[in-house]
Amino acid sequence: MKMRILIVEDDRLLAEAVSDYFSAKGWLTEEAHDGNSALELAASGNWQMILLDVMLPGMDGFSVCREIRRNSDVPVFFITARVLETDELNGYAVGADDYVTKPFSLPVLYAKVMAMMGRIRGERPEERVRRGDVEVDAGTRKVYVRGKEQFLPPKECEMLLFFLENPNRTFTREQLLIRFWGYDFDGNERVVDNHIKKLRKALAGSVCAIRTVRKSGYRMEVPL
Repeated sequence: MKMRILIVEDDRLLAEAVSDYFSAKGWLTEEAHDGNSALELAASGNWQMILLDVMLPGMDGFSVCREIRRNSDVPVFFITARVLETDELNGYAVGADDYVTKPFSLPVLYAKVMAMMGRIRGERPEERVRRGDVEVDAGTRKVYVRGKEQFLPPKECEMLLFFLENPNRTFTREQLLIRFWGYDFDGNERVVDNHIKKLRKALAGSVCAIRTVRKSGYRMEVPL
């Protein structure tokens, strides 16, 4: 059964980026953009995780979390730009399970969520992903191409794992930047091209290949 996550964030671009990331990982996602809608959705669904912004229209995240805790023990992660210690302590006081400050990395956020899920379920998530002759062990970050281990830096490893989990799907540079460098990255988007170049070198000779889609972005072609 797929896990369900409620994303409560008034920044619609950020909410969409988080939603897309978790959807690509196999989660069912729902978005709310204000406190009152968040409470309605929280009460109406069987959620495995709620990501909750603090500064929301209508009702702030602290109040939303306090109300959720009256009837549910669903894990709640605060996602906020408020970095004062008092804010973080207030978050835990109203029942949050973790407190993630902006800007954040989507892969790191996902890892935090999966670690929480693993503790709750007493299970370890599937760690190995294989497509064609490429295999990645997500736990150890070991990469094998045609049976031979390839040593990749963490960022390239995360990108390769993402492409393997989303075969034959095109992603724009902007989407890749948001996923791996954060939604407020202000550097040159050509940084994506540099990492793709390194991945292509590691995949030389493989049946899996990262192709450039003109005027769109990149996709990993994997034989069916």
